[in-house]
Amino acid sequence: MVTSRIWFTSAQKAELWERWKRGQSISSISRALDRRNKTGVQRIVSLHGGIAPSARRRAALTLGLAEREEISRGIAAGLAIRAIARSLGRSPSTICREISRNGGAQAYRATRADKHAWERALRPKQCRLACSGRLRWRVAQKLALQWSPEQIAGWLRREYPGDPSMRISHEVIYRSLFIQSRGGAQEGTNSAPAYQTTDAARQRPTEPDGARTNTRYDLHPRAPRRG
Repeated sequence: MVTSRIWFTSAQKAELWERWKRGQSISSISRALDRRNKTGVQRIVSLHGGIAPSARRRAALTLGLAEREEISRGIAAGLAIRAIARSLGRSPSTICREISRNGGAQAYRATRADKHAWERALRPKQCRLACSGRLRWRVAQKLALQWSPEQIAGWLRREYPGDPSMRISHEVIYRSLFIQSRGGAQEGTNSAPAYQTTDAARQRPTEPDGARTNTRYDLHPRAPRRG
């Protein structure tokens, strides 16, 4: 028999994360939320790497619903893109892209365009560790020396004060380890690749340009397991 998925409300998610932060197990949280099994709670916790997500906010420079309504009215009034852009204080290219990605002038609807923009912002983004081999190598090197994520994040800030590409928060490192330990790489989540933390890792060259740095590392992380 096929059963439909029961979704979590915003209030239930807030309670879930509050209980998780208090140290309750996934099983206990599932019972408190009247879930028949722990799969749903486990899925949410694993999806976010065991760290409660921050409240969603629009970026300051993105178009809002009010601006999209102005665009829709401008189109209905037959205004040129430059005129609409000037009235909103936006560049014409921004208005042109907004209209084009939402079906063109004939099909543009403000509410629907705003909804689609909000949904697009939810698409998974690749973890910084997965994007930067240099940063990934440095993090793996320090993990091989048994440094904590907090120590690594602080060291990177001091070692590379003028290089934002070599910055990463300890939360992201923890999340990458957590997702990796839960098999996140197989689920297509934004986890970092695995690393190898053997004694040989401590003897690698000081710069991540040598051929030996292409070897895969396996962190064997110890993620929190509260089943």
